[in-house]
Amino acid sequence: MAEPDVTIGRFLPPTRFAVPGRIAVSGSTAANWHTATLTEIRRETPRAATFRFAVPGWTGHLPGQHLLLRLRAGDGYVAQRHYSIASPPDDTGHIELTLDRVEGGEVSGWFHTVAEPGDRIELRGPLSGFFAWPGDRPALLIGAGSGVVPLMSMVRHHRARGLDVPLRLLVSARGPEDLIYADEYGAETTPVFTRSAPQGTPVGRMSAAHVAPLMAEAPPGGWEAYVCGSNAFAEHASRLLVEAGQPVDRIRIERFG
Repeated sequence: MAEPDVTIGRFLPPTRFAVPGRIAVSGSTAANWHTATLTEIRRETPRAATFRFAVPGWTGHLPGQHLLLRLRAGDGYVAQRHYSIASPPDDTGHIELTLDRVEGGEVSGWFHTVAEPGDRIELRGPLSGFFAWPGDRPALLIGAGSGVVPLMSMVRHHRARGLDVPLRLLVSARGPEDLIYADEYGAETTPVFTRSAPQGTPVGRMSAAHVAPLMAEAPPGGWEAYVCGSNAFAEHASRLLVEAGQPVDRIRIERFG
């Protein structure tokens, strides 16, 4: 996910759609720091890569949770960032983070230019239960850019467990080359391209025309909606949902920037 610390938001109309909430620690071991060893780096897009870690003592997480990552320099300087977890909870003893390379970002810059398998970092978590989806209710997921990271944890969990509960993902990217996890998407996913798209695919910002068909598919009882992306995207996507009839108290927002 992107470099800035994540802000957990709760939907609150009419003047603001996302207001900051408290980042909570979830689980008895969440306050403990773990030493994690980088085992694999996978390129996702020209600007994003997935980093896989072995984490002894990691007791698991819920899809949608995040963690606090800490780097220590040789001179004692410490840098910390919050990042969403991309891997499903059944990936015992391992976690995966997908990081954009942010211009001027000291942590993402280190990962993208210096880090290599065998490097060790420190992790604390999992954190926050507000944005978590345990797989117990129909979920409509909407993300943009690296905002798809916690949502992919939910999709992977849904597949790994063979869950019958309905799940849909609407994901926005600038173009096909910027679509993180492009090879993993299936029938549950609708991509939206804002700047370039394959031949025959419309180009443009996510709109009511993208949200309406998914709302029409809502199962009895409706969706629990999860929105993740930049501040501007979170505001835009949330308004689209409300205008389409999604109850405001059933929209969960995680935003960065």
